[in-house]
Amino acid sequence: MRAARALLGIDQKTLAAMAGVSLPTIQRMEASGGRVRGVVESLTKVVEALDRAGVALIGEHARSDDGGRGVRLKEPGPPRRPG
Repeated sequence: MRAARALLGIDQKTLAAMAGVSLPTIQRMEASGGRVRGVVESLTKVVEALDRAGVALIGEHARSDDGGRGVRLKEPGPPRRPG
């Protein structure tokens, strides 16, 4: 989730608003070691929000030319301004 937020240039509060979940929910999810833990409905909301924002989540066994799981932008977006 941190990597996805970094690609989008957003903070935890913004992701929480995009997904319709609380900031503590995002904080707990990101504090999970390894696999993200949380209520399935909340996880689904976050994944859908990231998808709408243009982030592709790459599963552990999904096809990826560069190897294992991770995140990437679906399409190159406009350059981000330093903030």
